[in-house]
Amino acid sequence: MIVPTRNEARNLEVVLPAVAAVRPAVYEVIVVDGDSQDGTVETARRVLPGVRIVRQTRKGKGNAMACGFAAATGDAIVMFDADGSADPQEIPRFVAALVEGADFAKGSRFTKGGGSDDITLLRKGGNAGLNLIANTLFGTRYSDLCYGYNAFWVDILPLLELPAVDMPPHPDGGMYWGDGFEIETVLNCRVAAAGLSITEVPSVEKERMFGETNLRTFADGTRVLRTLAAERRRAGRDDRPAGPGTAGPGTAGPGTAVPGPAAVVPPAGHPAVPATPATAPVPPAVPDRAVPAAQPQRPAPRPHADAPSPQRPQQQPSRPAPQPQPQPGAGRPAPQQPAPSPVAREQRPVGAERDGSARPERTGVRYAWGEEAS
Repeated sequence: MIVPTRNEARNLEVVLPAVAAVRPAVYEVIVVDGDSQDGTVETARRVLPGVRIVRQTRKGKGNAMACGFAAATGDAIVMFDADGSADPQEIPRFVAALVEGADFAKGSRFTKGGGSDDITLLRKGGNAGLNLIANTLFGTRYSDLCYGYNAFWVDILPLLELPAVDMPPHPDGGMYWGDGFEIETVLNCRVAAAGLSITEVPSVEKERMFGETNLRTFADGTRVLRTLAAERRRAGRDDRPAGPGTAGPGTAGPGTAVPGPAAVVPPAGHPAVPATPATAPVPPAVPDRAVPAAQPQRPAPRPHADAPSPQRPQQQPSRPAPQPQPQPGAGRPAPQQPAPSPVAREQRPVGAERDGSARPERTGVRYAWGEEAS
């Protein structure tokens, strides 16, 4: 579970003990701190022994999330806000949706069983409009685009192509595309563009417990619109097949797609600055802000001893069909052809080719309680 924080000490006093009370227990809790000045890190360590602390490498919620993703050692990741608006008792619902076959479990306040104590009529109407635009552009059926309570399998991260956590801060003070609050919309768009399986999970949003919200209705709505437009253009570029024998930006040869230069969100009053080339030297990370690398041979500390990491379901081999037996007294039996094994449900690999050959024509959304969106 990834919890981005900045000056959230009072909220963590309540949130982390509530997380510790979840059963089945959460395998790993990672608090990613953005230079808090109110004792957030000390509070986290005090109220939840065994919590992992990661210092984000740049500014922005997107970078905090990416640092947490890079540090995670489990198979599934849950995105969880530190302000007390998310209910940790819903975590098993998200994990269950993944185990039942989803690649991405999308929280929704506007499906059966969901709700919100902290949304205005204006924000609700704006969210509905943004849902319509996103569903039109990406062929999805999202009912709550602007909600950050989500979960996914860690092995889909390469498809999302988020900014690398070891890139230096932008020299002009801006943020790389995906480092800011647009991260949630970016994830929703890229999951859909990659043709991954999406399940909506009903969730009830609570009011923020302490502190002031960072939400700004009109500014955030504009940001989401810009993100949808940028991600639609990006998906269109990815859908174009590479020409034979050619290599251009974002390609490494015929038909081999690699990430192109990252877009940059410039600060107010400054012109756009190209992203740092991949060949530029990267300065060493500051020791107290480095993201600790995962050590596979050393198990990560767990808040509870009975908290196994959820595993992707594996398909069981089908039992071979019985061979027909020759009838008594009959002549010499004809040579037997081997009976074909029953065809199991085809499973699309998660790392599908980015050339679009393995994508479905339309990405649907099914709900966690079993209803199919129409």
